[in-house]
Amino acid sequence: MGEAFACIQEGTSPTDLDKLFVKFGWPVGGATLVDEVGIDVAYKVTKYFLEVFGERISAGDPRVIEELVEAGCLGRKSGKGIFLYRSSTKGGARPVNPVAQKIMDKYKKEGQVAPNGEDVQWRTYLRSVNEAALCLQEDIIANPVDGNIGLIFGIGHCPQRGGPFQFLDTYGAQAFVDKMRGYEDSLGFRFEPAQIVLDYAKSGKKFMSG
Repeated sequence: MGEAFACIQEGTSPTDLDKLFVKFGWPVGGATLVDEVGIDVAYKVTKYFLEVFGERISAGDPRVIEELVEAGCLGRKSGKGIFLYRSSTKGGARPVNPVAQKIMDKYKKEGQVAPNGEDVQWRTYLRSVNEAALCLQEDIIANPVDGNIGLIFGIGHCPQRGGPFQFLDTYGAQAFVDKMRGYEDSLGFRFEPAQIVLDYAKSGKKFMSG
């Protein structure tokens, strides 16, 4: 979700972020997902990942999520997170929490033009696919099938795309590398393609071919 926060920091509204996620194929929007998981939980996970993985996992300013927790904006469970959760609200878009919006505005990059919708969708999705590839590369998962099943049933990873490794085969490893390199040039190291994808792109091998 780090990339989602980066997009918000660059000017994408939480409401637009949610719409873009769902349109791309996620079952729930990125901002809503953070609220559902719990912003305090997301903060602890983010802090740990930053300590372990450093720049690879970084995106946006981590002080945003830290200040949200300090302000008591913990997500749905506290009645307020990025959005407000009112018992009287039924259906429709939830209002953005003004306290959260003030914190997010505080760390908005000066003069930054908000990324277009397609870039928001690709940036957030590609990084999740790349992390799945790194998990395979580092033997955290045993095989691509496990990765597909785990991410689809675990976090609803755009199921219509078949999971990250099916996506890599369908989209093409080389096309994925090219897309990542484009973002790496403008946004930095966090978009460096996993070595295993570089190897598959070079060899033409498919992840799902056994």
